[in-house]
Amino acid sequence: MFIPYFFKSVKRSVFINGIGAVTAQGVWRPEIFSDAQVIADAITPADQPSYKGLISPGVIRRMSRGMKMGIYAAKQALEEASVTIPDAIVTGTGLGCSEDSDKFLRSLWENEEQFLTPTSFIQSTHNTVAAQIALQLQCKGYNVTYVNGAISFESALLDTLMLLQMGEGDNVLLGGVDEVAEQTYSYLQAGGYIKAGSIHETVKTSVSPGVNYAEGAHFFSMGGHKIASSYGEVVDVVLQNDLEPSEVSSFLQSFIATNDLRPDDMDAVILGYNGDEQDDLFYSAIQLELPAATSLYYKHLSGQFDSCSAFGLAAAAFVMKYQTVPPVLYWNEKNYPKTTWRNILLYNQYQGKDHALVFVRAC
Repeated sequence: MFIPYFFKSVKRSVFINGIGAVTAQGVWRPEIFSDAQVIADAITPADQPSYKGLISPGVIRRMSRGMKMGIYAAKQALEEASVTIPDAIVTGTGLGCSEDSDKFLRSLWENEEQFLTPTSFIQSTHNTVAAQIALQLQCKGYNVTYVNGAISFESALLDTLMLLQMGEGDNVLLGGVDEVAEQTYSYLQAGGYIKAGSIHETVKTSVSPGVNYAEGAHFFSMGGHKIASSYGEVVDVVLQNDLEPSEVSSFLQSFIATNDLRPDDMDAVILGYNGDEQDDLFYSAIQLELPAATSLYYKHLSGQFDSCSAFGLAAAAFVMKYQTVPPVLYWNEKNYPKTTWRNILLYNQYQGKDHALVFVRAC
């Protein structure tokens, strides 16, 4: 058909030109993986940086952790790419500013629905982080937040690819943000989604129900042109809501064929292993389909949360830029002969839902 051919003929490359993050391992830096500590607690908060000089003291007091982390990570990513104001801001979040949601609902209960201040309610909406970043930067362009469970970040990534590939902008600020909120996470823990507080297990040593949860903000300055700070190129992303483990093979093969690749073309596959036995079945199936690819993982460092796959993309970008794999990322404890890392595939899903494949390559 004419339309797909036209789209293919004008599609531009999309590059990761800058990264910023606030994570359980601290802020984004070249030593983040060499300094990393494997998570073993049920809930791990992010290692917060100092926000002095970035946000005024009066404003800091009114901001939740998610907003502060998001603003810090966004500015870090833009500074690395030497971008002052992006053409668009696209973010993904699973639970949004849940800390402010908790505050408002608690106040509603304790004050019997009277004498309530609106601040927490106003700041509890899912697009608050993207809006605050736009206000800080005076960015008046396209601003969208995707709330789509475990593929919230990949949904934002897909939108970013379309914007840049079709020439709707030159620089897009892409992000994923989720924060720990005491009340919300206690419900998830009671439901068995998060491990009990008394349990200390890593992704690899997990034998109990639930996963190790955390929080974080990850931002990427995405551009239509390669620059000196570029990490790599994001080629394609595909999303699928529901799959059985037996369907993973056809899902993967279709994606690889669409990008004119063979399974042996993948140098590495970054998997979302999180210690949950049922979840990990899907990742094992992907490994079987890509026997020549080096298997890496990251949730033992980032923790599980709805937008944590952004940490996986940052890990892939690190490997491509520096052409080395930090030992802490290897899934299998053995030496690999590969010395060149050009094609990397990322696969993530949660509880058998919201599957995403992302193909990135060195530039």
